[in-house]
Amino acid sequence: MRYSTQVKPISYLKANAAEVLLQLTEQREPMIITQNGEAKAVIQDVASFEETQETLALLKILALGSQDIEAGHTRSLAGVAKRLRSK
Repeated sequence: MRYSTQVKPISYLKANAAEVLLQLTEQREPMIITQNGEAKAVIQDVASFEETQETLALLKILALGSQDIEAGHTRSLAGVAKRLRSK
């Protein structure tokens, strides 16, 4: 994905807000908004934002699991299976 085609000044956003929202929804690519020539914000459609948040949550769970493994907080599969069968 090339973000260079999705860079717009804030004046474009102000003048074309409805069109920008439609474009974001259809293309599902983020748009970078600039102010005084500097990147100031990134906007994206809600569905893409939700997918990103879900992905970040999964990555966090994986990172926490890796930390538990490194810290030695593990149990054997046989032990877990035995405990589950006893319930």
